[in-house]
Amino acid sequence: MNSNLLSIAIQAAIEAGRDIMAIYDDPAADFGIERKADNSPLTRADMAAHARIMSFLEPTGIPVLSEEGAHLPYEERRHWHRLWIVDPLDGTKEFIKRNGEFTVNIALVEDGTPILGVIYVPVKQELYYGSAEQASQLTVPPSIKVIAPSLTGRAGGESVGGEARPFTVVASRSHLSPETEAFINELRREHPDLELVSSGSSLKICLVAEGKADIYPRHAPTMEWDTAAGHAIALAAGREMIDATTGVPLTYNKPDLHNPWFIVR
Repeated sequence: MNSNLLSIAIQAAIEAGRDIMAIYDDPAADFGIERKADNSPLTRADMAAHARIMSFLEPTGIPVLSEEGAHLPYEERRHWHRLWIVDPLDGTKEFIKRNGEFTVNIALVEDGTPILGVIYVPVKQELYYGSAEQASQLTVPPSIKVIAPSLTGRAGGESVGGEARPFTVVASRSHLSPETEAFINELRREHPDLELVSSGSSLKICLVAEGKADIYPRHAPTMEWDTAAGHAIALAAGREMIDATTGVPLTYNKPDLHNPWFIVR
């Protein structure tokens, strides 16, 4: 069952990515930038991607929690054994800056734990996925590079070519807080050759899952839809995503949809 849902999520992410790129690549396009209640930006591309993803996920009969959809009260959500958690365009600031570091994030969560995750990078046409049950066959256009960290078997501390690399920390390009910097400085005492890599959106989690980075500390605000897909990919790859204070795994569909500060390793 999950393999079929994985295929649906992958197709939804790719099609949403096409809608995003139609706006991104049009020199005459008006991004239609607005400001939400929390002052974060919202564009036409966010809403187009949301509509496209919903057209794929709604027929599954599984409720959807999307950043750009209606956020139902916990009294209703708490009865959801399974749900989709979606960020139609993660990294809207990066989209507006036109640096390419934005993604489409789709996760399936069961009893608070992400069991399936898809992250699509439209500019690079790269697709990351991870699932408790690997799909037997995926139908993906040949132009898209599929990256499944759980199938690479790459150990942490190794580059793609298998050569040793410095202890690598990945951090946010747009949200590097003083607390995160202090955490990184502590790590530098233990790893003097520490290398810091900056990246946007949920790509940071993918870098740890893929073995290109050792740790991603986030001592700054995030929401559940920012992390659920990456968390599923990390779990499938044998990594963990934990509360930076308590050390317990992050959970989803909480009464408060904000995440605690966390560490991916």
